[in-house]
Amino acid sequence: MDRNIESETGGTGHVTRKAVLRAALAAGLTAPAVLTGVPALARTLTGSEVPPALTPACDDGDDPTPPQTEGPYFKPNSPRRTSLVDASTPGTRLTVSGYVFGLACRPVAGALLDFWQADVNGAYDNTGFRFRGHQFTDASGAFRLSTIVPGLYPGRTRHIHVKVQAPGRPVLTTQLYFPGEPRNNTDSIFDPRLLMTVRDAGGAREAAFDFVLNVPQQPGPSPTPTPTGTPGGTWAAGTAYRPGDSVTYGGRGYACLQAHTAQAGWEPPNAPALWRLL
Repeated sequence: MDRNIESETGGTGHVTRKAVLRAALAAGLTAPAVLTGVPALARTLTGSEVPPALTPACDDGDDPTPPQTEGPYFKPNSPRRTSLVDASTPGTRLTVSGYVFGLACRPVAGALLDFWQADVNGAYDNTGFRFRGHQFTDASGAFRLSTIVPGLYPGRTRHIHVKVQAPGRPVLTTQLYFPGEPRNNTDSIFDPRLLMTVRDAGGAREAAFDFVLNVPQQPGPSPTPTPTGTPGGTWAAGTAYRPGDSVTYGGRGYACLQAHTAQAGWEPPNAPALWRLL
């Protein structure tokens, strides 16, 4: 059984709908195929002869991912990248992967994830952008980050910060934690709901975590962006914007915070992680 699915059965043999979706997505099925194939796949995994009923909402233990404090070390305008390390970076290599889902357990494509963390010595880079970077989920809602296991510093257990935003929706700010850390018991911020699934992998470590955003979803792979303001202006989907670029939208001016290629749903009023109102 897939290690991620096994970890979500809770020892009961019941596989959550989100776990089935993730397994199918990882196998390369498209979102419609995933959804139509849930009963048969779930029956295979549970060993039951009776297809389980589809869950109408993401309510099988997959409540929205809880928010946590941003802390003092967040910096906007991180570079867009999926790797925070190079060959000379000290520390134990760590790969964090997973999916972003909405309330209907459907993947969210084009979701923004902005990660930041301490280095191997427990220090944050507050002048540059070491161990800082943002990326977007692919068409299946998946993300993958290459980094190192962060170091410890006084008062906190080991953790990784992240901001997650579905197109046109509010930003979720939270933190990810490592199982089996002694300081998990003494860190007042630690939340066990934010534990990653972590395993050793030949001297490196692999972690998995799926975000569930408080995003209403209709049938389909992604949420419908919330319209805001009056359209019009110089902002245009498909344009590659750089930090500092200025646009107008809905009669207002905005400054670009992070390099990105504009797409529907990322209009300036919808994307505070990408645009600042002038």
